[in-house]
Amino acid sequence: MKPDLSRRHFLAAASGTALLPQALGAAPAPGRMKAGTAKVDITPDRPRYDVEKVLIDPPTVYHPVHARCLSLNDGARRMVFVTYDLNCLDYATPILRERVETELGIPPAYLVLLATHNHQVPMQTIASNFDYGEWLAEKIFAGIKDAISKEDGPVDLHFGLGHGYWLRASGAAHADYEIQVLSIAKSGRPMALLFNHPTHPVRGPAGWGPSHPGYAMDEVEEQFPGALALYADACGGNQFPVELPGLKELAACRQRGHDLAVEVIRVAKGPMEEITGALESQLKLVGLPLAEPLPYQTALELARGIPMDIGLVPPPHPDRPTNWIRALVHHYKEGIPFPKTTSDMPCSDGGFFIAKLDKPRKYECRFVEALAAKIGKMTLVAIQGEPCTPVGARIKDVLRQKGPAMVFGYFAERNLYIPTREIVRENAYQAQVIQIQFGSPVGWAPEAEDEMVKAVLELYGEKYTPTQTIPYNAMR
Repeated sequence: MKPDLSRRHFLAAASGTALLPQALGAAPAPGRMKAGTAKVDITPDRPRYDVEKVLIDPPTVYHPVHARCLSLNDGARRMVFVTYDLNCLDYATPILRERVETELGIPPAYLVLLATHNHQVPMQTIASNFDYGEWLAEKIFAGIKDAISKEDGPVDLHFGLGHGYWLRASGAAHADYEIQVLSIAKSGRPMALLFNHPTHPVRGPAGWGPSHPGYAMDEVEEQFPGALALYADACGGNQFPVELPGLKELAACRQRGHDLAVEVIRVAKGPMEEITGALESQLKLVGLPLAEPLPYQTALELARGIPMDIGLVPPPHPDRPTNWIRALVHHYKEGIPFPKTTSDMPCSDGGFFIAKLDKPRKYECRFVEALAAKIGKMTLVAIQGEPCTPVGARIKDVLRQKGPAMVFGYFAERNLYIPTREIVRENAYQAQVIQIQFGSPVGWAPEAEDEMVKAVLELYGEKYTPTQTIPYNAMR
């Protein structure tokens, strides 16, 4: 029996209750694991605003963009991975979740939605792009059905890792160079390769395209005929590729795609650890702590000189960065309780934290969702939003003590940065986004990093070790 992940379970999760029982059903019979794949073209066909809020007109395409689907079936449960050449899935997420659950019987904990964090695609939180999100949900649903219809086996799953040392980290953090690879093979021949790397992408020229991961997937598929390559970002919110001086945009994009592909191919052709086994997954809503609001008098001082009667304005409106000040004053004047954690506020289709959605929906966007899965002896984590690198690295370092661990960021909808303690202290860009983009009336508490790590580890029954505590007053 598949676990039920209704809205009731999401609300239970907000209070810290795990959504699925720790002990799931019986393991599948040996040799029962099957897999199927599909790829769908999701390239926009008309002018739209991209993630950088630039109107791409005419709709030039330097490389098609795709969504890629991988279905795993252990004989008892089915888990579907969907990766897409998008910044995140946004508007399409609740539509897709509800339809996949209703029509295919797959609950959200077993629908692993992962982005490449590509910026050269439409931004779905802009109202004029909502129809693109609806179209995406339709296209991806068709891809999932196609992958399921092609399930074949038995397949073996193997895990391996390498490194791409061409990254730099900000926020006084150590860099994480790890490239993780999951191979799904039938009779020793790969039929799918899922891989990640913790970094922002290298853009191509102006127009629609997949950035450097698209070229990496092309090259991987050339090396493994018949296999589907699926890339998704790991926890790289504060990591970026080292620039390549002297190369134009397309050449640099292709080069970093090649650099990534070379290491993935090396890992996939070398010795890997078999992890084939039963599929298990649970999903939890983690409320990360927020800071106290600024005093009312300070809020009024900040409000001087900015328009206060326009509400929360979407991009590309020039007053978007001051949405949070309007929200702060509005909370004070209307007596609205200030949020204490990220899960206190739903996120609107326009990407704003608000007190209540205009229309109820089965799956609201609330932060932060954490998916904790097991594939045989491998743990697989997917964190909503844009986790900074130390979050993922700390989780991996604990989980891998008991076996392979694969960790992703950019899960499901919206790209809210999950900052580190140091980034909050510095008030760096990744810490500001919750206010200047999402319109939250309050910012992050410094404990957010530790609470994110703690919540994920507890889903696996692992002990949590906090970082060094810095008094809050010392961080002001």
